[in-house]
Amino acid sequence: MTGRQRTEPVASGHAAVNGIAMYYEVYGAHGGVPLVLLHGGGSTLDVTFGRILPTLAAQRRVIAVEEQGHGRTTDREAAVSFEASADDVAALLRHLGIGLADVFGFSNGASVGLQLALRHAGLVRKLVFASAMTRRDGAHAALWEFMAKADFSNMPRVLKDAFLAVTPDLQRLRTMHDKDAARMRGFRDVPDEALASIRAATLVVVGDRDIVRLEHALELARHIPGARLLVLPAGHGDYLGEAVTTTRETALPELTARLVGEFLATP
Repeated sequence: MTGRQRTEPVASGHAAVNGIAMYYEVYGAHGGVPLVLLHGGGSTLDVTFGRILPTLAAQRRVIAVEEQGHGRTTDREAAVSFEASADDVAALLRHLGIGLADVFGFSNGASVGLQLALRHAGLVRKLVFASAMTRRDGAHAALWEFMAKADFSNMPRVLKDAFLAVTPDLQRLRTMHDKDAARMRGFRDVPDEALASIRAATLVVVGDRDIVRLEHALELARHIPGARLLVLPAGHGDYLGEAVTTTRETALPELTARLVGEFLATP
């Protein structure tokens, strides 16, 4: 975790799920419904959630995972997809003996969380869908312009360093980057009818200067039954203190963690 003191997990390890060894960390010793954290594309769990983990774990048990090919999780001979990653998370939860969880996904992790709520509805009690879109036109055009030119050479240095710090294998890093970029270039819209079928209580989170259009976030809150919308004064990931975007210390990560915690605690 770049430049920050790391909160130590109470447990960690790899679980054999669907042909990969999926890395996970458990924080907090609390009972009740655990919170699963799903990181952004190209990231490790530390990069996305390291800043807000202490606040989240102070009130509940937290399980942070790393997606196929990311960080300490191994890869498989298949493309990375939101659907397959959702199936991996579901298998991990069952491996850990967890039958019900809340899910907090950021960016690509939010798309994984959405698929988890659609494909494994019985596992998800509440969903925090942060800084992600369900349609290509839900993101600003600049995102797709960048993805069209995405190359290993312009992958953010902080992501490269974070990966190599936990898995010092340059070829695995390149493979992860290329698969992630291919997934985004092939992004497929999620039908509105699918959103209408979601039964997990949902909080849509977006920054007012995010890569996601504010109008799209509002549409999501209207399409998903009973969903709430939280707009924060931030760009993509700033409100988490995400290492890719954050260059200064602010109170936003703690505020975000508290607001998310209130949503999760509401009956």
